[in-house]
Amino acid sequence: MEAAESAWEEVSGYDENMNTIRTYQVCNVFDNNQNNWVRTKYIRRRGAQRIHVEMKFSVRDCSSIPNVPGSCKETFNLYYYESDADTATRTSPAWMENPWIKVDTIAADKSFSQVDLGGRVMKINTEVRSFGPVSRNGVYLAFQDYGGCMSLIAVRVFYRKCPRIITNGALFQETLSGAESTSLVAARGVCIPNAEEVDVPIKLYCNGDGEWMVPIGRCMCKAGNEAVENGTVCRACPSGFFKPTQGDEPCMQCPINSRTTSEGAFNCVCRNGYYRTDSDPLQMPCTTVPSAPQSVISSVNETSVMLEWMSPRDSGGREDVVFNIICKSCGGGRGGCTRCGDNVQFLPRQLGLTESRVYISDLLAHTQYTFEVQAVNGVSDQSPYSPQYASVNITTNQAAPSTVSIMHQVSRTVDSITLSWSQPDQPNGVILDYELQYYEKDHSELNSTVIRSPTNTVVIRGLKPGSIYVFQVRARTVAGFGRYSGKLYFQTMTEEEYNTSIQEKLPLIIGSAAAGLVFLIAVVVIIIVCSRRRGFDRADSEYTDKLQHYTSGHMTPGMKIYIDPFTYEDPNEAVREFAKEIDISCVKIEQVIGAGEFGEVCSGNLKLPGKREMFVAIKTLKSGYTEKQRRDFLSEASIMGQFDHPNVIHLEGVVTKSSPVMIITEFMENGSLDSFLRQNDGQFTVIQLVGMLRGIASGMKYLADMNYVHRDLAARNILVNSNLVCKVSDFGLSRFLEDDTSDPTYTSALGGKIPIRWTAPEAIQYRKFTSASDVWSYGIVMWEVMSYGERPYWDMTNQDVINAIEQDYRLPPPMDCPSALHQLMLDCWQKDRNNRPKFSQIVNNLDKMIRNPNTLKAMTPLSSGVHLPLLDRSIPDFSSFSTVDEWLDAIKMGQYKDNFANADFTTFDVVSQMTMEDILRVGVTLAGHQKKILNSVQMMRAQMNQIQSVEV
Repeated sequence: MEAAESAWEEVSGYDENMNTIRTYQVCNVFDNNQNNWVRTKYIRRRGAQRIHVEMKFSVRDCSSIPNVPGSCKETFNLYYYESDADTATRTSPAWMENPWIKVDTIAADKSFSQVDLGGRVMKINTEVRSFGPVSRNGVYLAFQDYGGCMSLIAVRVFYRKCPRIITNGALFQETLSGAESTSLVAARGVCIPNAEEVDVPIKLYCNGDGEWMVPIGRCMCKAGNEAVENGTVCRACPSGFFKPTQGDEPCMQCPINSRTTSEGAFNCVCRNGYYRTDSDPLQMPCTTVPSAPQSVISSVNETSVMLEWMSPRDSGGREDVVFNIICKSCGGGRGGCTRCGDNVQFLPRQLGLTESRVYISDLLAHTQYTFEVQAVNGVSDQSPYSPQYASVNITTNQAAPSTVSIMHQVSRTVDSITLSWSQPDQPNGVILDYELQYYEKDHSELNSTVIRSPTNTVVIRGLKPGSIYVFQVRARTVAGFGRYSGKLYFQTMTEEEYNTSIQEKLPLIIGSAAAGLVFLIAVVVIIIVCSRRRGFDRADSEYTDKLQHYTSGHMTPGMKIYIDPFTYEDPNEAVREFAKEIDISCVKIEQVIGAGEFGEVCSGNLKLPGKREMFVAIKTLKSGYTEKQRRDFLSEASIMGQFDHPNVIHLEGVVTKSSPVMIITEFMENGSLDSFLRQNDGQFTVIQLVGMLRGIASGMKYLADMNYVHRDLAARNILVNSNLVCKVSDFGLSRFLEDDTSDPTYTSALGGKIPIRWTAPEAIQYRKFTSASDVWSYGIVMWEVMSYGERPYWDMTNQDVINAIEQDYRLPPPMDCPSALHQLMLDCWQKDRNNRPKFSQIVNNLDKMIRNPNTLKAMTPLSSGVHLPLLDRSIPDFSSFSTVDEWLDAIKMGQYKDNFANADFTTFDVVSQMTMEDILRVGVTLAGHQKKILNSVQMMRAQMNQIQSVEV
């Protein structure tokens, strides 16, 4: 201690326990104006921001001193002084408040008197004071007596800190307390080895008393590790144990039939011959395939059989055992057993049976069959071996023939119709004859006429001219009649049609009069031939036959063509033929994602027996529907079910036997193309956009090859999956373009619902929809894609669009659109539909561009005009706006208003001089947005130059 020239003295004394101690004393109470100072040595701070001082001292009670003056004190003052080095002397710093900083006046809780002192009793006080913040390397402490009688026994100087600790799975290093007594110092924890943070960064706060508090976040042991030693260590799971997820849970022992291959395992591997499905929890034992079903019995009834069996003795450890039926037809001169055809019917189904019975019908008569009943479970598809099965052999009995499936009109006159039909697929014996039933369409079936024919062709006479008749036919064997075929409609010729036909042939009759008998024979032949042609050429009739099933004269042999489901008298027949019926138990709706014309559109899961669960889109038919609404709703499935192409939306099936009625398709994660492009403006390369266009063109080529005309091709009707594969969809609307609607996309001003902005002029004016009109629409889709979902023709009215197209106006190239692509658009927009490219040519052109990307680098200049007088409204005239903010809104870049304002780009004069560096400096980081703003700036600069030249 260093004392000033004052009354402080270092003396020996005794503490309360009578131990000898050294103290500093002062007791000049009889002298007025006392100012006695004593100072500590230099104390280094050691990083502390707040310093604590513990003082032990004794004070004599002034009242115990005889004749004490009024200046006697029982308190003293504590001061401190900061310094970067030990530079204090006896005179510096000066012994006064300022430069010294006062901490507090210290008073005694207990004092002693002369009597106490005589009895050798000293009452020691302990007081603690703190001060801060301190920032220099060290401090001095000073004690000022100003008229008291006291002893300074001990001074302890210290700071507080929170100790090194491991808590909540993290290590926190030693942390000093804050500068104020109420300060909380945040400390960032580090996860112990093999642990990781959960949710938020892990923190603790060190308070002024050196205590940890307010824990935030935590670390948990990683998968494959468990917490031990009170959570201070994350230890790898030992061999034979595993832990699948992060957390506090201990490692678990491997389930039955599984093992680990190393320590720290996330899961246990199934032993040979045992398996686990993707949906099985890791804690579940590994399972194996079931044994064969037991005790298969059969009951034959003509050409049907009921099979029943008992469950396998061993289910493989699983509860999801189902059964599959394999049908084989044996004998018949083919040398062995072959798989049954698709005509065989299984009730309730052939695969994925949950009950141990099945009813099988439509077998051939007098035929030997072998049925294998397989038992499969959730892991059967992982086994390299075929499922275990039990088999049974049966022989069918005599049975009536199956239904006649195809009937068509051969010829017709005013009072007769000649019909022909195919033999039943399953005659089940020798066909003895056929029975034909017919009646007028507007009359009751009770008034029908029945005739017999030994062959599959018959002439029905005595009919009324121009009348529509309903026909059904069935075959007969020794076992009896089969079922009647479906109802088909055919119409006799009117008198006018017949006379016209005769007049068309009359010149041939007169020109051949000299031929005598040859002439008569020729007339008969011509009339018969023409009558047959007249019967086949009734394609425009409301009731047309459906024999155009798979080929036509101009198609590749074997190429399947589209069949209009509305040619079916019973629309349900079309649904049954083209769409797979799905059991409602296989469908699980997860959430509603939109609304369609007929009901809600949902996402969900489809789990068919024997197949993996898949994510699907589900269209539902709202309750309270009419029969027409149900027919119109399911017509889309009848159309979609005929298509099978990677760029056409795939139909999984329909639910028609339960409520609600559903159409189930593959799920497209990114939704409709127009919305997807608008949400990702400027995010794709030109090659990626061309790849999307190529996929759409490929799908349309497939549809065109099938003789299908879409009629509503637009970006909103293209769906995009997670791999950016584009697929043509929305086939329901193309059938109903004549219906009224309130959809603003369409117009009914011209007598029907038509998407004007996407439709070819001949389709608007004459309702002439062909693949060539779809090509026009495809050109609009190209423009939508390259403009990232911009609305075609912007805010022009539908009538303005029609007028513009008639005047040969065409859409200009979108911003940054390669000239080769815009030229392809213009080719698609040729007025003469015969001059437009075919979809096959479009696919070839896009393939060439993709193989040679250099062809996509040439851009159409903004000022080139393309020789088509339609203004490019995607870059507006800046002079129509009063502020830069309005201009940014117009080019759809309004999110950068604050950026422009903060960088002082607030006038058109300044903005027109912007460069790419300026745009980057403003904070526009997306490449597509940079180009859009730069192009607009360049257009603004050109417009300003033009205005200046006009003024000059």
